[in-house]
Amino acid sequence: MAPRVPPTKSTPTNVKQPATAGYPVPPLNAHKLPSKALKSATQAKKPKKAPDSTGKRFPRISRPVELLRATYDTVVIGSGYGGGVAASRMARGGQSVCVLELGKERWPGEYPSSLSDAAPEIHISGDFAPKDERSKPVDRGNKTGLYHFILGAGQNAFVGNGLGGTSLLNANIFLKADHKTMAQQDWPDELMEPGSLDEYYEKAAAMLEPSPYPRDFPELNKLKVLEKQAESMNLGEKFYRPPQTTKFQDGPNSTGVHMQASTLTGQDCTGVNDGSKITTLVTYLADAWNWGAEIFCECEVRYIKKHPKEGYLVFFAWHGAKRPEFEELFESDLMWVHAKKFVFVGAGTIGTTEIMLRSKQLGLPMSNRVGQDMSGNGDILAFGYNLNENVNSLGRDSPLPDHPIGPTITGVIDCRDQKDPLDGFVVEEGAVPSALAFGLQPLLELLPGEESEDDTIADRVRRHAAKLGSVAFGPYYQKGAVERTQIYLIMSHDSNQAVLTLKDNKPSLEFMGVGRTEHLQTLNKFMAELTHNLGGEFVNNPFYAALNQQQITVHPIGGMNLSSDGTADEGVTTHFGEVLTGDGTEFHDGLVVVDGALLPTALGVNPFATITALAERCVEGVAKKKGIEIDYTTRNGVLDMFGYPEHPIPKDQQLIEAEDMISKSLATGEGGIAFTEVMKGFIHVGDDIQDFKVAAEHAKGECADARFFLSVRAYDTDTFVSQSDHRAQLTGTFSNGMPGSPFMVLRGDFQLFNKDTKTPDTASMTYDFDMVGTNGDVIHFHGEKHINPSISFSPTRTWEATATLYVTLSWPDGSLVGKGVLEIGMRDFIDQMQTLTAYGRNDLVQLRSKLKFFSYFKDQVAKSFFSPLHVLQYPSPPVIGEEEKGKKAPNKTFKVLSKDGIESTMHMWEPTTTSTPGLTIVNILWVPGAAVDQQIFALPTIKKNAIEYFTAAGYRCWSVTHRTGRSPAAQDGWTSFDARLDIQAALVAIREATSEDKVYIIAHCAGSVALSIGLLDGTINPEWIIGITASNVFLHPEFARVNYLKARVPLITQAYSAFSNSSFFNSASTREDSLFQRALNQALRLYPVGYRDEICNSVVCHRCSLVFGKLWSHRNLNEATHSQLDRFTGGVSIKNLRHLMKMGVKGRVLDADAKDTLFTDANLERLRNIPIFFLSGVENTVYAPEATLTSYVMLRRLFGEKGYERVEFIGRGHLDCWMGAEEAGHGGVYELVRKKMERVIVMGKEGLRGPQGRIDKPEEDGAAGATATNGSISA
Repeated sequence: MAPRVPPTKSTPTNVKQPATAGYPVPPLNAHKLPSKALKSATQAKKPKKAPDSTGKRFPRISRPVELLRATYDTVVIGSGYGGGVAASRMARGGQSVCVLELGKERWPGEYPSSLSDAAPEIHISGDFAPKDERSKPVDRGNKTGLYHFILGAGQNAFVGNGLGGTSLLNANIFLKADHKTMAQQDWPDELMEPGSLDEYYEKAAAMLEPSPYPRDFPELNKLKVLEKQAESMNLGEKFYRPPQTTKFQDGPNSTGVHMQASTLTGQDCTGVNDGSKITTLVTYLADAWNWGAEIFCECEVRYIKKHPKEGYLVFFAWHGAKRPEFEELFESDLMWVHAKKFVFVGAGTIGTTEIMLRSKQLGLPMSNRVGQDMSGNGDILAFGYNLNENVNSLGRDSPLPDHPIGPTITGVIDCRDQKDPLDGFVVEEGAVPSALAFGLQPLLELLPGEESEDDTIADRVRRHAAKLGSVAFGPYYQKGAVERTQIYLIMSHDSNQAVLTLKDNKPSLEFMGVGRTEHLQTLNKFMAELTHNLGGEFVNNPFYAALNQQQITVHPIGGMNLSSDGTADEGVTTHFGEVLTGDGTEFHDGLVVVDGALLPTALGVNPFATITALAERCVEGVAKKKGIEIDYTTRNGVLDMFGYPEHPIPKDQQLIEAEDMISKSLATGEGGIAFTEVMKGFIHVGDDIQDFKVAAEHAKGECADARFFLSVRAYDTDTFVSQSDHRAQLTGTFSNGMPGSPFMVLRGDFQLFNKDTKTPDTASMTYDFDMVGTNGDVIHFHGEKHINPSISFSPTRTWEATATLYVTLSWPDGSLVGKGVLEIGMRDFIDQMQTLTAYGRNDLVQLRSKLKFFSYFKDQVAKSFFSPLHVLQYPSPPVIGEEEKGKKAPNKTFKVLSKDGIESTMHMWEPTTTSTPGLTIVNILWVPGAAVDQQIFALPTIKKNAIEYFTAAGYRCWSVTHRTGRSPAAQDGWTSFDARLDIQAALVAIREATSEDKVYIIAHCAGSVALSIGLLDGTINPEWIIGITASNVFLHPEFARVNYLKARVPLITQAYSAFSNSSFFNSASTREDSLFQRALNQALRLYPVGYRDEICNSVVCHRCSLVFGKLWSHRNLNEATHSQLDRFTGGVSIKNLRHLMKMGVKGRVLDADAKDTLFTDANLERLRNIPIFFLSGVENTVYAPEATLTSYVMLRRLFGEKGYERVEFIGRGHLDCWMGAEEAGHGGVYELVRKKMERVIVMGKEGLRGPQGRIDKPEEDGAAGATATNGSISA
């Protein structure tokens, strides 16, 4: 690349400068321009932002906060001259850089030009204290707006917010501080030597390229009038055209950003739209961007703290996503970023001092002089109203060709060369931007003016006529009073006695006495004479006249003053801007102030050149201390500001994906949606409590409150609504008092109403993210809201479902950190609705986006709210899910023949874990109930089913589908009494196939009833059995309440037989079924199924509930199981059903004729010495949980306590004891059954499978279920 063109030294500031004074502009060919014409904004490639509503596109070098990283080498606060220097130089030093700016990013073409445009950009804050009255705190308007008025006692300030800071709005004048000012005793020795800053002025000038208003440009009336005024005061030699940072020719600037020559609009103070203003945005910040700095806007830094390991934590409030709507939390639940090496504070004098005062309050030690000895730089604003010459000082976006305004300032009367430097000052002419033009005359007329004593009647008549002309023809009437008004901008010296403090955590500025000094009266007299010499009326600034001699400054300085002797007694910072700790010369390594807050005195001239030079010196100095080499020599090519930086920081895959998604959205301008949400509650930290509500209640007792403050954004509403997982992005904080709190949430995952695979007919709103603590800890947050048919027709339940989040915190290795519940309060919900924002290229796209989001949200909630009326779910072709893939098929499938000639199907699975050599494998026979088969134990739709669990534990598993199960034989009218023969046949087959004498049996429901009947009547030899697990029923099939009532009054079976003309009830049904079956399906929508949680739309589920009772608690079945129930359930003959009903009413097993003949002493004796483990689900509504209790109590009474155990599983129903998705986990049914079984095997079959051969924990046990055995009731 071409070498940087070295700047030349400026001419002295105390003499009249020639036309070429200033710093040379590098030639255009220094940037290796392409052969084609320079790219304009509308020609650039790689669009980063869609056109706005006017069809224009503007660059964006700032990034959405959603792309923030948690840690950088360097964090820069603010983006004015100091912040810009720090960002550029550290990025060129190979450091990762984050820039945080309160304001927004705007480029030429986006600045307000009318009062209506400017008004929404105004922020007024501070203490309003008119006429020495007691001050009143004020905070009104847009905090991220472009224009910030700060009210103070004695003096007020005007500063700019935005990417580029006050450089966006200043008057561009680049003048060095004079030596006499720099030699005052308030400055450090290192800076008092003549020329100590010259090298850094030149560095600044090389970037900002200041040059005077060219002699060959159009003549400017206001400049000509100022020169005439200087000559009228015999100060012609003090007048010159100062260097200014305005482009006067088209072409790229020093950084490579293409700029336009000034169109002489005079709009600098509200933002120049012609592309000629050389701000930090188009120089230092553009350079920083090209070298990899990541810039974030609308980020209000609140304070800085030491990081517990290295560097600093910078806490900020993000104004995006309408987060300020949550007023109570906005300034307390702060986001943060970690700076490993440096924090450069350049938030502007008042912003920087406020941040450091608050940081000091919160424990960061520093000098007690923070906020002291501030200055307004002796600024004075005044008006020479209604002169006898046209001044043309009103800005216009499009000036008349023969009547240009010029840049805001083009001339100066430099009176700094005084015997006492404190008497020095400069006078510059100004311009009023068009946004204020129509209000200027009424303002000047209201204020007291000072006319010359030598005025004649003719002078007064002329002025009166000119005033009438402005009233009649408007402020731009060339012969009117307003067009004849000169604007005076004076910089001088004040007493440096201003103080900034925090009152109620807000900055309070006091410049008491500034407007009453003798020096000020001298300057007012000087300006009055300038005015009277040209026949005008002198009007002081509005604050001075209306508010008891108060002034307004655009150059507040000081507050973090450079220490004159390097100690905290004489200042706040070292000569390199490092913040002193308050203990002698000790300073905070890497915490550096780089803006006007450093200046210990007023400069008596526009200060930005000196601020920039000081920043250059500070950054270079602290970089050298850490061995960072800044590349000052490599030049950028012409930058494509719509493209991508040449030297980006490396990104991880997550960041790349997020960046691509955002870039595509911004490029297309498609509609997006965003909102901010606050949820509060309690989270118990510890792995000892599994239940969410129990954990939350316990945490409440411990005052362990928690909350998050998260912003949700979907960049494309169409995709968000239509994609299967309905994914959006989360950004914000989580706080709960744990070490590391508040935790930062970056690029978290939010899913809206995605299908919950764990629970049937349930949509979930999920929050998934890794959050980073201030101590570096990473914790995973998983939260779920569940919306399902339980909310049917209940507004209260609907609110609870959408406002309650069940939270699990875990470490990266998956181990539990804690659990709890967060909720949305009504006040927070109202605020949340205020934050809902639609994005898009125009209003129509935004409206469509918002309507689509609301429609989708409404439809999803309505689906559950009106669930009983929703479309029924009929059986559909099976879907092979992820859980089903790779399931092990039975090793063998064959038929067994019973004594009465009925064939049943038998499946066998060999163990998948090898047991200890020499030990015999134990065989388990699994007996399903009525209308089901081996699939309830070998369920393909869950991660690990019972067969997989027990084969992994080293057992050989067998399962017989008896004649009343899911079998063609079931239609032949067999009963549970008959099914005993199939169990007996299965035992014979196992004994023959394995040569083993004994088998362990796990029997469920009707299978368990059939087993008990076979044992009682002697069909099944008890000597063949090691032990039994009786699931939900055994000898005493006692119906639960609803089933008992149906059995006592068997109208259902009678009606079904009559209307269906069938003796078999099929649990499945189709849309093509008979009219009666379809009518029955519709009627069953309203069939009582227990609690609201059990409402669903499955036809199969409804029909099963009708004939058998509620077979499961829905929350225990996953969606894959529930949606395919027709694969796992069959039907039942009316004859078998009536037999079951009679037993249910009687409460004990009956013979083939439903007679009570089985309970004889001889028959019961056959059960002696068979260990039996009884289990029941507490929520079983088929057989009452007491059914197993009755059998358990009776057998213990008959044969003693040994060998009998019983457990009720809380949260389980009937079939879900085996089909539940989580039963393979720790504390699940499988684990407890295995442990009970192994105890029996060891005790009753010594040597068969001794302690050495037992597998106490099968491989891959899985996670503990939500309802573990710590909640079991053991009888």
